[in-house]
Amino acid sequence: MATPDFSIEFYPPKTPEGADKLRVARAKLALLQPKYFSVTFGAGGSTQQGTLDTVVEILGEGHQAAPHLSCVGASRESIRAILKQFQSHGIRRVVALRGDLPSGYGGAGELRYASELVEFIRAETGDWFHIEVAAYPEVHPQARSPQDDLQNFARKVQAGANAAITQYFYNADAYFAFMDQTRKLGIDIPVVAGIMPITNYTQLMRFSDMCGAEIPRWVRLKLASFGDDSASIKAFGLDVVTQLCERLLAGGAPGLHFYSMNQAVPTTALWERLKAA
Repeated sequence: MATPDFSIEFYPPKTPEGADKLRVARAKLALLQPKYFSVTFGAGGSTQQGTLDTVVEILGEGHQAAPHLSCVGASRESIRAILKQFQSHGIRRVVALRGDLPSGYGGAGELRYASELVEFIRAETGDWFHIEVAAYPEVHPQARSPQDDLQNFARKVQAGANAAITQYFYNADAYFAFMDQTRKLGIDIPVVAGIMPITNYTQLMRFSDMCGAEIPRWVRLKLASFGDDSASIKAFGLDVVTQLCERLLAGGAPGLHFYSMNQAVPTTALWERLKAA
């Protein structure tokens, strides 16, 4: 079996202080030698420049980096210009997403779905970019049905995606069931498992409600029972997520993509546990 790939995600900092904190965290995480770092994109492309600036800085430090690119609310011309910018900086990897419309924004843009964005990137740039897309083992919260969501994923692959990163989840069975379904459709691209460290119960509940990620009842009850005891929350969370990662890797997941929340400690702790296993 191939050695699993590990990657780490950041969001673009909004302030100079945030940028400094991210540089410190990134220096620590770079010691783990991930395959690449990815940098997210704000709703409707609202952090476009911050995303690019962060990616260029990471490349300048000698690491691979992938900007997120969303198509919602954008024109073909604006996306074409962004792709040219990426190419001019030597960026060879991109995470292609539909993205979210900012609140109060009217139009969906010329490209409505991630599959259309992938198709456009391929038409404009050929094989220049390694394209990652999103996958939803627990079904996209806006999908009409699980079958519809699976077909949507298949369309992204057919459009030219090289690999996929999942939304985070805590139920390994959901990932394995999703992989079985994709294989039945003849899809064989790598689907890397997205991993969210557990460090803050309130924040985790809020994120999970927004993105449709299920927190198993026993995990929720245990986390809630700790109240404001952050040390116990982090210790329990580390145990839960380490066991999840071990099961995923043992079951054949081609890699793990850590949602770092711009912090070094949670991802490093997980990494060290996995390395010691």
